[in-house]
Amino acid sequence: MNRLSVAEYQEADKLPLVVVLDNIRSQHNVGAVFRTADAMRIERVVLCGICCCPPNQEIHKTALGAEESVEWQYFEHTLDAVKALQKEGFSVYAVEQAHDSITLEEAAVKVQRDKVQSTKVAVVLGHEVFGVQQEVIDQCSQCIEIPQYGTKHSMNVSVTAGIVMYRLASSLRRATKK
Repeated sequence: MNRLSVAEYQEADKLPLVVVLDNIRSQHNVGAVFRTADAMRIERVVLCGICCCPPNQEIHKTALGAEESVEWQYFEHTLDAVKALQKEGFSVYAVEQAHDSITLEEAAVKVQRDKVQSTKVAVVLGHEVFGVQQEVIDQCSQCIEIPQYGTKHSMNVSVTAGIVMYRLASSLRRATKK
C-alpha cells in the first residue's frame, strides 16, 4: 500500500501546518487528531492545558500509533503556544464561530493566494463544550468557520479537525507543491 515506516515518516517533508488543541478533554479526540495529522503529513500537533499527552493508552486506541510518528509538543497555556507559533512565522487561526469569521473555503483560498507572504499556518481547535478561549481568539489572525446547514451549530472537534486539516492541507500542497 506504499505506506511509510515511522522512521521514513519522521524524515519526510511535512506540510507547514500545525494543529493546536486548546483544552481538549477527550483522549479519543486527541488520538483521532493525531491519526488525521499523520494522514495529512502535517508538521505537528500542539497539546495545551488539560489535553492528555502520549504515551497514553486511550490516545493510542484512536491514533493507532500516529502519536509515535507525528511530532507533538505541550504547552500549559494555549496563549503561550499561539505566541510561540507566531514568533516562528505562522499565521494562526482559531476554528470558531465568531463575528467576522471567514469560511474554511475562504481561508483555504487565502492560504493558496498568499503563498508569497507565508505558507506557515496553524489552527487552534477548542474545548468540546466551551470552544477556543476568548483570549486565544483575540491573539489569532482571524477565526475560521465551517458553514453548517442543519439544526446543530457544532461538530465533534476531531471531525472538525479532519475537515480543516484536509482542506488547508490541499491548499498548502498546491501553494508549496509538496
